[in-house]
Amino acid sequence: MRIGLTGGASSTDKIVQQARQAEADGFTSLWYASTVAGDPLVALATAGRATSSIELGTAVLQTYPCHPLLQANRAAAVAEAMGRRGFTLGLGPSHESLVRDVYGLSYDRPGSNTEEYLRIVTALLRGDDVDFHGRDWTTRSAGRMAPCAYPVPVLLSAMSPRMVRVAGRYADGTVLWMASATVIDTRIAPALHAAAESAGRPVPRIVAGLPVAVHDDPDEARAAVAATATAYAGMPNYQRILEAGGATNPADVAIVGSEASVRAQLQNLLDVGATDIWAAVFAVGANRKDSVRRTTDLLRELAATN
Repeated sequence: MRIGLTGGASSTDKIVQQARQAEADGFTSLWYASTVAGDPLVALATAGRATSSIELGTAVLQTYPCHPLLQANRAAAVAEAMGRRGFTLGLGPSHESLVRDVYGLSYDRPGSNTEEYLRIVTALLRGDDVDFHGRDWTTRSAGRMAPCAYPVPVLLSAMSPRMVRVAGRYADGTVLWMASATVIDTRIAPALHAAAESAGRPVPRIVAGLPVAVHDDPDEARAAVAATATAYAGMPNYQRILEAGGATNPADVAIVGSEASVRAQLQNLLDVGATDIWAAVFAVGANRKDSVRRTTDLLRELAATN
């Protein structure tokens, strides 16, 4: 299985240490939130230089506060600093509450805004000059874009039908959070593949991100998710994707249970169309270290079955 973990720690040194360990353990990727180390790109580039094969991706960087030309240049800089393939740029429009209340920006057209953004970023990362005048974004890139030393795949956080179509048409796939196997099977994979095929693009990736814990009491494990995921439960974008799969809160979609049960649930994600699993390991019970170790031991075993 292609299994990745959540990346991030309290310092760049620890982020590098985590990346080295994850690579040594056979994990295929680490996924970094936009808030890691203030901005994950410096730490991620440093970790990339200290490793040789593990994929390091953002899940996700916000589009609204960063112009697409600047974002593309930042991505090119990370690829050059890493000195190898393996950086994946995950992007997403974030949430209305953050964009409006924190950045003071309009969130009136997230679909069209993101589509214009993806068109610009992906073209720039291909090495194209861009002269684009859109409703939300304008870019005149001639002489202003750094060359990409290595290819930088782009994944879009796609949770609505329009975003899925945009991901299929312009990106290399989607990176998901809180999307159950049911949602991937019925809503994400068919529409994403259709959009990519219509645009003449390769088969897209689907990175399925979910909380994961091996624990003998599934109810206790779900309670642990519910206690730590209240922010996600209150965001409309996540609530819609949960409801689409028949869930009411993040605890309902968490991958929990015995080793055999977790193995089967992860395999089911692949069976319905996921290409990669992003396992957000969480602790259950009083002995947090042992809990995390038990889950990680299983994931390490499964990662070795590529």
